[in-house]
Amino acid sequence: MVSIGNFFFKYRNWIFILFYAALFIPSSPLFSSKQFGKCYYIWPISIGLFITCFGQLIRGLTIGLAYIVRGGKKGKPYADGLVTEGIFNHCRNPLYIGNILMLLGVGILANSLVYFAIVIPIFLFIYQAIVIAEENFLRRKFGGGFNEYCKKVNRWFPRLRGIGKTLGSMQFNWKRWILKEHTTQFIWLIGITLILFINYPQLTGYNHEPEDGLEALGQGYTRLILLGVILGVLLFVYLLIRYLKATGRFKE
Repeated sequence: MVSIGNFFFKYRNWIFILFYAALFIPSSPLFSSKQFGKCYYIWPISIGLFITCFGQLIRGLTIGLAYIVRGGKKGKPYADGLVTEGIFNHCRNPLYIGNILMLLGVGILANSLVYFAIVIPIFLFIYQAIVIAEENFLRRKFGGGFNEYCKKVNRWFPRLRGIGKTLGSMQFNWKRWILKEHTTQFIWLIGITLILFINYPQLTGYNHEPEDGLEALGQGYTRLILLGVILGVLLFVYLLIRYLKATGRFKE
């Protein structure tokens, strides 16, 4: 499992993008009008957005309170030190939990049975393998210190006891959150926007049975303009952050 985890760790960023692309695979719905009535789409949108935003909240708190440098070196697990503060005092892999919830949420938002039943289990297997590979590295590097940490803190299930004290005793570094998360946020928001526009045209006033061709054409142009504006704003903000970061005008 360690060798499998090392392989997936090396290509984890590309794998994450592929899992986002899988959101648009044609699939039977999780929620349909036959089961939940005419406004069935309220369920996948509300549940999906809640779960995916909760995952992003976990990532944000983790990075803003006590960031862990575990980005890898030469495609292999790497860590400067053993970080046990902040959210890491309650769960060993809060960033990965955030990622899992983010993908699970957008999968529900996409109303995709294939994504929920097939893609997510594959994603969980990959993350389990990556975590085992990382823990193998950390155990070899930090020895007894890491073993003691594992005894106190669960790998996946957060320990909620004392979470209020943790949040209250540390200052949230919002600049670090933006600097470290802006790319993830950009991809995430792009995915949510495309899912909402493609899967739920009724949200933008689209009439499935327009009276004539001109009405259908007008609806199409309106939706394209709105989509273009939203994507343009997201791209502008992303490039602005990249520019400010590169020029040193925005830093921790």
